[in-house]
Amino acid sequence: MQAKLLLEDGTLFTGPAFGAEGESVGEVVFNTGMTGYQELLSDPSYCGQIVTMTYPLIGNYGITRDDFESIRPYVHGFVVRRHESIPSNWRAEYTVDRLLKEYGIVGISGVDTRMLTRKLRHYGTMKGILATGSKSVEELQEMLGVTPLLRNQVARTSTKNQFTSPGLGERIVLVDFGAKSGILRELTQRGCDVIVVPHDTTADEIRRLRPDGIQLSNGPGDPKDVPHAVKMIQDLLGEIPIFGICLGHQLLALAGGADTGRLKFGHRGGNHPVKELATNRCFITSQNHGYTVVDETIANTELEVTHINNNDKTIEGLKHKRFPAFSVQYHPEAAPGPHDSSYLFDEFLEMVREHKRNLPAVPRQAELVAQLKGEL
Repeated sequence: MQAKLLLEDGTLFTGPAFGAEGESVGEVVFNTGMTGYQELLSDPSYCGQIVTMTYPLIGNYGITRDDFESIRPYVHGFVVRRHESIPSNWRAEYTVDRLLKEYGIVGISGVDTRMLTRKLRHYGTMKGILATGSKSVEELQEMLGVTPLLRNQVARTSTKNQFTSPGLGERIVLVDFGAKSGILRELTQRGCDVIVVPHDTTADEIRRLRPDGIQLSNGPGDPKDVPHAVKMIQDLLGEIPIFGICLGHQLLALAGGADTGRLKFGHRGGNHPVKELATNRCFITSQNHGYTVVDETIANTELEVTHINNNDKTIEGLKHKRFPAFSVQYHPEAAPGPHDSSYLFDEFLEMVREHKRNLPAVPRQAELVAQLKGEL
């Protein structure tokens, strides 16, 4: 069976189909990772996107239960140069083809992904439709024109219910905007008592959980599409230590008075160099985002730039000048990617402990006595 990939500028690619049958509209992007296609497919930050892999061979080591970054894949399509249908790896449990079929995701192979990537780099990411079947190019163009890109990706990928990953250490509320499992894994490995909450949890609901710190997760889409999260952060900023990752970084910037904007083609891959300004050290990072904090809007805020991207000098890290809050645009939990930046979770927990030492919480018994006196 053949598949078609039609871009909004009229460019048409055809090639052998794999995965599910059907049609899917999404933003066509590219990822430069040489490995990690399973983690990529299951990264909620790709919700609503048709992902092109620049590495030419995909599927050669199969799919394994242990490498998922969420409960299911969220991509809207998968574009590769060569799809390997028979994996060769002792960890493989099934194939990419079976995974895509199970979740209704269309794949296309035999595409000149080098040419497609150069087009996206030159003109920017584009809307596209990926389809199998007998629909003509004209019919696909009509479908592409009338189908809008998603704006509710965070609501689609966030947990619907609060749940706990118990631990004996600091209590961390992980606000799930489309969180990767790697973030929860890093926190639980450090003994944290983690409570995962939906994206629309209010500041008062978080206060009732009595957290020591707040982790803002990654997630898909435009940060300005989740204004309720900005308000929640503003209400808690300075009261509870905050660490933001990717979308969480952009939301912290908006809460601090800065602005965000769209990148031409985004940063997606496992080898992006980032410089830490305080030390001039360079870290190789895993990234997946199409928006960035606008540099010019930082000056009139209480935010300070801590990291920049060595390729295009965009902002990769921020911290608040007065309050215990910082964020990074990249993924310190990696998965896939280098583990250069996992130390940031240790810095977050040290910030949490320092905050508790400086501002010890009122004993619960004293709060109850004050509450009872007020009721009397």
